[in-house]
Amino acid sequence: MEKIYRVLKMIHEIKAPKIFTEIPGPNARRIIAQFKEYIATTTHDPVNLPLVIERGENVWLIDVDGNIFLDFSSGVSVNNIGWPSHPEVIETAIKQIKILAHAAGTDFFNEYQLLLAKKLISLAPGDFEKKVFYSNSGTEANEAAIKISRYSTGRKIFISFIGAFHGRTMGSLSLTGSKPVHKKRFFPTMPGVIHVPYPNPYRNPWNIDGYENPDELVNRVIDFIEYWVFQHIVPPEEVAGVFVEPIQGEGGYVVPPKNFFMELKKILDKYGILLIDDEVQMGLGRTGKMFGIEHFNVSPDIITLAKALGGGLIPLGATIFRKDLDLEPGAHSNTYGGHALSSVIALKTIEIIERILPSVRSLESIMMKRLYEMKERYERIGDVRGLGLAWGIEFVKNRKTKEHDIETRDKVISNSLRRGLVILGCGKSSIRLIPPLIISKEQLEIGLDILEEAIKISTQ
Repeated sequence: MEKIYRVLKMIHEIKAPKIFTEIPGPNARRIIAQFKEYIATTTHDPVNLPLVIERGENVWLIDVDGNIFLDFSSGVSVNNIGWPSHPEVIETAIKQIKILAHAAGTDFFNEYQLLLAKKLISLAPGDFEKKVFYSNSGTEANEAAIKISRYSTGRKIFISFIGAFHGRTMGSLSLTGSKPVHKKRFFPTMPGVIHVPYPNPYRNPWNIDGYENPDELVNRVIDFIEYWVFQHIVPPEEVAGVFVEPIQGEGGYVVPPKNFFMELKKILDKYGILLIDDEVQMGLGRTGKMFGIEHFNVSPDIITLAKALGGGLIPLGATIFRKDLDLEPGAHSNTYGGHALSSVIALKTIEIIERILPSVRSLESIMMKRLYEMKERYERIGDVRGLGLAWGIEFVKNRKTKEHDIETRDKVISNSLRRGLVILGCGKSSIRLIPPLIISKEQLEIGLDILEEAIKISTQ
């Protein structure tokens, strides 16, 4: 406990971002210059986010030049309970690693996996028996969902949504529909996936204002599936499942109308099609509830989790599914998935998130108020949307034409970083604001002040 107190004291001394060098500083430039030579290309963009992290402390990131940043990225919703993790999780991990870290659930048994499975099942919506499959990541959790759906239903086809992101391995990549670069030069991907429009209230193929007319927008999407897909492309009896995010993440932090999932579930139940809920980015408290789908009053047949489940310390994915959809032994497996150490870390992580959910819901009102005020002040902000501590801002060149303003979005990201705030892009011209769930009211206000300053400068 003494160690935890020392860490908390050090964290307590940081009150605000502090920038001592230009961004990137000399040490950061040296490291970034070597990345293309030694590291395979990922999604980072050194032009907009030249951040080389040396360590993390609570809601703060310290780079290799000693600059201190306030984090509104949560490691892409991995560090929901802070950096490098919550002190209680670190203490739990240290104790467990001295006892047992890896024990392959493929060939042996350990009670840690069982305890975590029971906890996840107790939290997941749905008044039916469930089981859990463990993996290492979100894309693996979705690959498991693909297999479970096909195996249990005997059907081969899936429906996903335009703007969706479900991963980059070949099965989940086929479901993804947010950016062409994800699939460039990788065809053929897994066959049997049909993409349909997502009920984006701000930007949809029918130019419906989904905020003013949510029912009309939902009806158009449901009609598209029922009439255009089921009566023109594939028979519904051959569709295994529909993959969907409760709030589209990579697609722009898009929140659908409240009744969308209830109407979608009706049509899926009509044809015996599974609803597969990808909670990889929105699950575990991000929206103010344990699962994002809980805002929409439906019970998915399958739920996939990852990111925050590992507490920021260890990769962990989970697929929670109706027990009657089970696979036979050997049909699917994963060596590292849900080993002893990750299971114990996940249990402690969930315990902490359960405690802080009321704070997330309280901070939501501050975030909402400040962002809507910014929308009123800055014409380049076309839309603001979100729940809990998951918010998106979409930038446009003109509010009437809604033409994407990628240049302004990128400037806002860059100007925020140079003032000590870390934010990430998403969609074509949006930013996502996802601070750690343990952020205080004062820290949230500091971040929003920096964000508004960056928007003001970027739109002049």
